[in-house]
Amino acid sequence: MGNPKAFLTIDRKEAGYRPVEERKYDFSEVEQTLNTTDRMAQASRCMDCGVPFCHWACPLGNLNPEWQDMLYKGKWRDAAYTLLSTNNFPEFTGRICPALCEKSCVLGHSSGQAVTCRENEVAIIEKAYSEGYIQPRIPKVRSGKKVAVIGSGPSGLAAADCLNQDGHTVTVFEKNEKPGGLLRFGIPDFKLSKKVIDRRIKLMQEEGVEFKTGIKAGVDVTADALLKDFDAVCLCMGAEQPRDLPVEGRELKGVHFALELLQQQNRVNSGVSVPDSDRITAKDKRVIVIGGGDTGSDCVGTAIRQGAKSVMQIEIMPMPPKDFNPSTPWPLWPNILRTSSSHKEGCERRWCLTTNKFIGDENGCLKAIEIEEVEWQPAPGGGRPAMVKTGKKETLEVELALLAMGFTQPKHPGLLDSLGVAYDARGNVATGANMMTSVNKVFAAGDVNTGASLVVRAIASGRRTAKFINDFLTLQ
Repeated sequence: MGNPKAFLTIDRKEAGYRPVEERKYDFSEVEQTLNTTDRMAQASRCMDCGVPFCHWACPLGNLNPEWQDMLYKGKWRDAAYTLLSTNNFPEFTGRICPALCEKSCVLGHSSGQAVTCRENEVAIIEKAYSEGYIQPRIPKVRSGKKVAVIGSGPSGLAAADCLNQDGHTVTVFEKNEKPGGLLRFGIPDFKLSKKVIDRRIKLMQEEGVEFKTGIKAGVDVTADALLKDFDAVCLCMGAEQPRDLPVEGRELKGVHFALELLQQQNRVNSGVSVPDSDRITAKDKRVIVIGGGDTGSDCVGTAIRQGAKSVMQIEIMPMPPKDFNPSTPWPLWPNILRTSSSHKEGCERRWCLTTNKFIGDENGCLKAIEIEEVEWQPAPGGGRPAMVKTGKKETLEVELALLAMGFTQPKHPGLLDSLGVAYDARGNVATGANMMTSVNKVFAAGDVNTGASLVVRAIASGRRTAKFINDFLTLQ
């Protein structure tokens, strides 16, 4: 702890976002950066707590106090290596992680001004890239064992990276045309530039990881072939089954799942040509986003950049408290109202609303939506609250509705059913304590095993599963 009084004398300073009137017209990253002096000063605010709840809250177990102190002292190289010792991809989490560490920061609890852990993290890794600290780490010895990783999202990339460094020969199969999973095709460019993903993929290729894109596991390469050709298989396909809204009018043109919009826009940004007949666009339309989470927020920002006439986001649950929620006390992750950069660009937000039906015109195109106010009544004995419709209905004129209500489970048809893996009660791939599925030498990591979650949890899961796979292969 280089400056024991910094937390008393230096206020939290965030890099902030580019001006709204500038950023809402492009898809470049919205977040700005601090200069080196300010960034080091922000790192000095870490109190090196006796019980580092930042470390406790982070699924990766990031060594926050250690690399904060190194950053403050200007030891950028040491900070980078310490950060990378627990996190394969700080350039991803430093941009899109909700920063569980900051919500549990003791300084944040006592003063309301947590250490800028996430921003400091991305500053360290970007410095490491720019200064050349990040170089290919090519394993000196190969085990002779071959591992297939199915899916190249955060869990798949983490598992592949770890297993490659363990000396195994790793092949990553990705159904899309480029690696990255939802990092590439789900998260908008204004939050995560795809150049950041390309840089990491290139590095992993130089280190020996093979990426086979445009390959649908279970179709283009069969389950039998995977089991025959590889010593272990790691399933990292995510939980891609979106939660649908089976109400009247669901089939109308203009009602889409959130990822249909987000994936297409990311492809357009990368130069892919999409026929006008297939183009999903909010230009000059009144847009409603159904679902109040991060995916919904991403839809808001995308619709605004596409030139929407208006954007409204509705949520079936009540509006969370703004600053403190007694049901989720520190150091737990607080269930409070969050306002994203996209919300600040021009979006009406409403709560306790359910969708009754979509209304179409004579051409089968969406023209309106009927919503109804709901109330949540406590259940006897403290159980789950019950939703009750109030009868207060409202019809809104809209031309584009985006369903952003989360994901229910991985898609079973295809590879999973072909392998014959067992599922848990929620439809996720079931695993034992060693992350192996019900099928010998087939393991699972990330959302395919846990259900939809955070990128940081997916990376942690990929690392953990890779350890068990390495143990399995070592004992063969």
